[in-house]
Amino acid sequence: MDQAARLRKLVLRQQEERARVITIASGKGGVGKTNITVNLGLILARQGRRTLLFDADLGLANLDILLGLIPRHTITEVIAGQRDLAEVVVQGPRGLLLVPGATGIQELADLDAAARDRLITDLDALAREVDVLLVDSGAGISRTVLAFAAAAGETIVVATPEPTSITDAYGLLKGLHRLGVKPRLLVNRAATPGEGQQAAGRLQETCRRFLQLELPLLGIIPEDRHVGEAVRSQQPFSELYPRCPATRALEAAAAGLTGAGGPPARMGGFWQRLGRLLGR
Repeated sequence: MDQAARLRKLVLRQQEERARVITIASGKGGVGKTNITVNLGLILARQGRRTLLFDADLGLANLDILLGLIPRHTITEVIAGQRDLAEVVVQGPRGLLLVPGATGIQELADLDAAARDRLITDLDALAREVDVLLVDSGAGISRTVLAFAAAAGETIVVATPEPTSITDAYGLLKGLHRLGVKPRLLVNRAATPGEGQQAAGRLQETCRRFLQLELPLLGIIPEDRHVGEAVRSQQPFSELYPRCPATRALEAAAAGLTGAGGPPARMGGFWQRLGRLLGR
């Protein structure tokens, strides 16, 4: 092996060791999971981390809408072998990168083996060039949601204080626990800090009692009218209203996330595990 080849191999290994994969999931829809993903990605990008968003909710893809982007191509063309993944990627504010999904196509677990292998291989190559990959998974406990969470190793479960959200979040946490995933909780749309703490406490106590699982609380995001205004404007709330309560709370959560101990998941290992879990 010549010197240039050895250097390329070393750089690649360093990139794999630095990259971090985080899946963001929820037990039900309508809790603000996708909005959290977009704005957390922007906050990380502002901190100088090369961040890539992957819209893994292939049946209801909308990360691009919240960013005000209009992709020329979709992941459907990658799955069909018509385009390379690099042609589909779009760039948002702060240099944030996005792999847009395509509304109405089946889940990754339902793709044929050739299409799934092609997509995973392309994602692996792209993900080596970033520091953080945020996966916006679908809501619920489908095979694809659990596979992404188990492969990533790091998972944030988003829930609101509503009883139905708490119940569905527990169902997701139970599924993740069976796979050995140790998630963190983010409570969104809390009317007051007390309401958020109470919701988190209920979930934490239930997990502790029935699953023997300690559930760390990453943060509480308050109900904030600025979030709805930003959605209607098709702009991220952290960009449009950088000093609003929701932005400040998410920045605090991001600080806890980036300050968390332990080594990041290696990208190569992530895609290999995902392929195995999806039946590759």
